[in-house]
Amino acid sequence: MLKSIIETAEFLNSQQKCAPQIGIILGTGLGGLVKEIKIEKSIAYSEIPNFPVSTVEGHQGRLIFGHIKGKAVMAMQGRFHYYEGYNMKEVTFPVRVMKQMGIKNLIVSNASGGLNPSFAVGDIMIIEDHINMFGDNPLLGKNNPELGPRFPDMSQPYKRELIQRAHAIAKKEGIELKQGVYVGTSGPTFETPAEYKYFRIIGGDAVGMSTVPEVIVARHAGISCFGVSIITDSGVPGQIVEISHEEVQEVAAAAEPKMTKVIAELIATL
Repeated sequence: MLKSIIETAEFLNSQQKCAPQIGIILGTGLGGLVKEIKIEKSIAYSEIPNFPVSTVEGHQGRLIFGHIKGKAVMAMQGRFHYYEGYNMKEVTFPVRVMKQMGIKNLIVSNASGGLNPSFAVGDIMIIEDHINMFGDNPLLGKNNPELGPRFPDMSQPYKRELIQRAHAIAKKEGIELKQGVYVGTSGPTFETPAEYKYFRIIGGDAVGMSTVPEVIVARHAGISCFGVSIITDSGVPGQIVEISHEEVQEVAAAAEPKMTKVIAELIATL
């Protein structure tokens, strides 16, 4: 895998001269942050050696290089999911490439279902921790010490300093943020009422089908992480209704401007 990582990184370095230190992975319906980027290069995933191709509606499938608030960034407009049939190493391959290219901080976003009764549809939740319910782990198998340690520490999967900065920014901008634990599942089915109840019992505040594998690999590689979820539907008993992917996208798009404001200002501090 290391050979493929190096090959892809070398190709991307030959295509742009940004020298990014901040990586961004944009979730379902959350590609609008790209409007904040002073774009210098945009590359379709299909043109990148060894890259998978996103098959999900709402994921543009482009890798973008440029600047936000004067900071060099590398942004994935669309991610890869386990439920698409990719294995965990394929899902997280872009994070490995980011590390090879010098990324120090990773910002991830997603759309998720709310589990916490105090959350409402449209709320923005800062991820303080996660629970891996994928039934898989991207670090399974022989470990390459050049990529990271055999047993990486996960006591701080999401950097506390970045969480504190985000709250300070939101307070200044008059934006309300929630904070909680994200439960990552394989999907592609939305959760049953019993599953929502179970995930709440074990400590979850929101549930979705991404993010956890990417953060595991980022931390394995020594990259600091910041994560944010937009609550696009409710899994709280008595509030559960039939939900579609289109509705998830609509709610995410409506809440996105606030999330974008916080992330852009956070990037300015890095």
